[in-house]
Amino acid sequence: MTETRVDPHMKVLDADVAARAKARGIDVLVYAPHFTRLPAIRERADRFTDDDLLVVPAREVFTGPWQERKHVLALGLDEPIPDFITLAGAFEELAAQDATALAPHPTFATVSLGASDFERYADQLAAGEVYNPKQWPYQNERSRELVEAHGLPAFGSSYAHRRATVGEVWTTFEREIASEADLLAALEEGAPRHVEHRSGWRHTLRCRVEFFDLAWENTYEKLDRVLLSGMEPTHPRHIAYEGCFDDVRIY
Repeated sequence: MTETRVDPHMKVLDADVAARAKARGIDVLVYAPHFTRLPAIRERADRFTDDDLLVVPAREVFTGPWQERKHVLALGLDEPIPDFITLAGAFEELAAQDATALAPHPTFATVSLGASDFERYADQLAAGEVYNPKQWPYQNERSRELVEAHGLPAFGSSYAHRRATVGEVWTTFEREIASEADLLAALEEGAPRHVEHRSGWRHTLRCRVEFFDLAWENTYEKLDRVLLSGMEPTHPRHIAYEGCFDDVRIY
């Protein structure tokens, strides 16, 4: 049986990351860095795709206000979509583009879709995450319970913000995935898969380091840089969006 190891969500990508992924048997990476516009993501994904590793571009869209933001992982986008728009506005745009929406780290902190969001949008989600190194075991279990309660297929990812975390978690699909279209089809069709991760003290240590990396995610410095200037590439008031999202933007 043909199997493909996919890391459906990670943030860092360079030559060392690509080499590490290959060395750890990963076949497909989904690259979705924060606050980076889709064209730049696509360009970098193409740069590190070769015969041994497929890199698929994606966007983790930040919806809602900073203090209560809810992340949605979007694959198969045709056009750029900004951050800090309403959750309803994000799902409406994803539907308009026929994009594939995933729920990363459900219920985690103040950055995730919760039970009420699943009630409303589960039919627009292709899968929900059940294992993520930034989460503690009880948080991963809570995510799994929510995903299973809504009958959604599961996925696990490295969610790597650090190079050392690449290859720690993956989702093995029971089919060949040789292109972005193959991956989107596998997700949309609910293809058989199982979530796997490394074990032992090194894995635990890397998980804890990823968790404490969250400090930067919530500093005032980042808040100021992202929200107050209005010039971040994915800010909804950025000139690149030509005012198209003014009716659903938060800031």
